[in-house]
Amino acid sequence: MILTFGLLLTNRNVQAQSRGIFVPYSTAGIGIGTSNYYGDMAPYRRPLASTFKMMRWSIGGNYTRHFTPRIAARASFTYARIAGDDYIMNRDSKHDASIFYARNLHFRNDLKEFSVQGIYKLIPDNRSYDRRPQFGAYLFAGIALTAHNPKALDTLKGDWVKLQPLGTEGQGNEGYAKPYSLVQFAIPVGIGVRYKINSRFDISAEFGFRKTFTDYLDDTHGNYADPALFADNPLALKFANRSTDPVAVRKGADRTESLKKFLRANYNIDSNDPLATLPTTGFAAPGTFRGNSPTQKDNYLFCMIHLNYMLPAQIKCPPLK
Repeated sequence: MILTFGLLLTNRNVQAQSRGIFVPYSTAGIGIGTSNYYGDMAPYRRPLASTFKMMRWSIGGNYTRHFTPRIAARASFTYARIAGDDYIMNRDSKHDASIFYARNLHFRNDLKEFSVQGIYKLIPDNRSYDRRPQFGAYLFAGIALTAHNPKALDTLKGDWVKLQPLGTEGQGNEGYAKPYSLVQFAIPVGIGVRYKINSRFDISAEFGFRKTFTDYLDDTHGNYADPALFADNPLALKFANRSTDPVAVRKGADRTESLKKFLRANYNIDSNDPLATLPTTGFAAPGTFRGNSPTQKDNYLFCMIHLNYMLPAQIKCPPLK
């Protein structure tokens, strides 16, 4: 019976192709590429710096079903790292007197994203996968569920510390917001191009932007909290306000001269001890802005190259014994 069904299915596919009818097919792929984050430590007003200064990696796999010559659907999983650093973004002479240099925050965040996407092929397929055009281009959009967990570096122990449990902006305390969720929805949209290597393999490159609904991928959103909240938690106190750290943690660079420049440019103060002077200006005081904007969300971008394998369309029957 299995043999008969396989022969009927194969014969139907052959007849459909001979009549010019499209035969649906599936692909499986793996990919590798880069990841970028846009948010409080990588602002949209500086798109080139935000895209290239803190670029990190991404890997993933996907399954795609091609229903018609133009329409397909894809399920994919992507594992990626995003990162941000006020010092790296603002250490040049044009920006080292900015409030973001003085803020001195940093983070990294490993994302685990599962998404379902619809694909529209700008160049339609022919009757079957082995007759698809040599080149192709497509658009995609869908919905994603992303698990994340922002961390910062503790130089004393050399460990990356999870920030959400620390409540660095007072989350979870009376009068403050509740702790943010470590699972978020996102909307992926993007464009891709495809090249046919042979009848079974394609290679594709795509840009996929993710619109999220959280401003906490970087653990930075609202205002500085009252330091008294962290009286029993010195680690949380340290990560809540790093403006008086003498060095930029990730690079170990001394901040003294740039903070002198910051005080002169913003407060008209000359100081030989800027780390002691900075708190007297009201900078980073409780209730002042810690994040860039409470209305803008954090987003991220994947740029990936995929190798795709065309799964056999017909059922292969077991040999008769």
